[in-house]
Amino acid sequence: MRSISLAISGMALAGVVLASCTTAPPVPTRTAKGEQEFQRLLAGKVAQTPISCLPSYNANDMIVIDENTIAFRTGGGSRVYVAHTNGCTNLRPGSPYALLTKQFGGSGLCHGDIAQVIDPLNRMTVGSCVFGDFTPYVKAG
Repeated sequence: MRSISLAISGMALAGVVLASCTTAPPVPTRTAKGEQEFQRLLAGKVAQTPISCLPSYNANDMIVIDENTIAFRTGGGSRVYVAHTNGCTNLRPGSPYALLTKQFGGSGLCHGDIAQVIDPLNRMTVGSCVFGDFTPYVKAG
């Protein structure tokens, strides 16, 4: 009897593991304010083919939309690069935390680079995330 119940438990466990592999991750949701900021940044712009590396950027022109979306403005705002992350824990608009990125070589910020969310006052790491591709948005026409 014991071997039968273990076999059934094993099959149930296998089913749970299989189901977890086939379900899509939850779609990140933005706050209304975050969505408004996102739409404002992209107004009148069209998406281009995503790129792996952001050639150069000014950290002062980085805009945190939410934990999963960070935008970089260049050229006076005429071009915006949007990067999706796997979730920069604790990084939100208006939070006291900052995003610390490290560049290796001259390639700029790239897909797969790890960023740390830090508390600059206490000099502590409070989260981290990995960058995906960067989608450039340029003025239409």
